[in-house]
Amino acid sequence: MSLHYYSGPTARHGPSPLVTGLAWAFAALAIGLQIAFPLVDAESQTTLAIATVIAFYLASVIHAGASYGVTGVLLVGAAVPALGLLAEAVGVRTGMPFGDYTYGDALGAMVLDVPIVVPLAWAMMAYPTFIVASTLAVSRWWIALIGGWSLMAWDIFLDPMMVELDGWHWLTDRSALPGIPGIPLQNYAGWFVVGSIIIGVLTVLPRSHVSIAQPASLYLWVFASSVLGSVVFFDRPGAGWIGGIAMGVVALPFAWRVWDHRT
Repeated sequence: MSLHYYSGPTARHGPSPLVTGLAWAFAALAIGLQIAFPLVDAESQTTLAIATVIAFYLASVIHAGASYGVTGVLLVGAAVPALGLLAEAVGVRTGMPFGDYTYGDALGAMVLDVPIVVPLAWAMMAYPTFIVASTLAVSRWWIALIGGWSLMAWDIFLDPMMVELDGWHWLTDRSALPGIPGIPLQNYAGWFVVGSIIIGVLTVLPRSHVSIAQPASLYLWVFASSVLGSVVFFDRPGAGWIGGIAMGVVALPFAWRVWDHRT
């Protein structure tokens, strides 16, 4: 997978094979932890969820560093988590933009009433989502909007799981998506807005002729495993089908493009 995509001025360096290999190692670890997730008890699932986020985050940051140098590391490793933390800290205090919610104790240490792992989760998925959106679109606006939609769609899978694991709790009975009770529609609107801003920030990364195999694999794995997990393992068919359709409008065209350019 060596598709080219627009994301700003031309890069002046190539990726380091050693660092790229390390990025693949953390990607494989993240996938392995996710495979183990439905096979363990609820307490262990929380631990695995945190470990998965850390491994996935490192996979994304290291690949960004291998591809874009210090700029990639700073944006994916620091700027995106900072934006995610800001959005979540405002959210738990004001109910904007996601709705009224509070975090439980399951996700570990907190900063500004937000578990540290949550901003890392924004970054871990934002980077492969940016790569996917940049492959499908040229305009920075379209990249941001496609990326924001895709992150919102991912949360359709994520939110019910984290509520069950005591990651966070909703304090509202407002309207929700069919088959996904207790999660307000406002949450998805907030994800789209915040996600679009985050992906828009990532569009400052330079144009780079680098392999997208690792972030593409992670993105498509998240899509496929989320649909399968929701429908087959976790008895959440509403999340599986609605999330599958919402994320599929990005994932499936991207998968086709990757397949069409495989040689």
